[in-house]
Amino acid sequence: MDLQTRKLNLIAYLAQLQDESFFEKIENYILTKFEKEDHSEFAPFSLETMVKRIEKSEEDFKNGKFKTQEELENQSADW
Repeated sequence: MDLQTRKLNLIAYLAQLQDESFFEKIENYILTKFEKEDHSEFAPFSLETMVKRIEKSEEDFKNGKFKTQEELENQSADW
């Protein structure tokens, strides 16, 4: 079973979970694990950087420099 399928199965399981104490245990585990990880390499973009990225994306789109959803799905199937 691939990772994407496992994620979707977990989401479906959590959506149907009725035991609040068990859900809290899962939630606390995830939040504690996330807090312990180093996220220093993640920094929000500045407004200037965001505008430049948007302008570049729009220019690429106008010039046909993009991939369709189908092309991306076909490409990711080979991973």
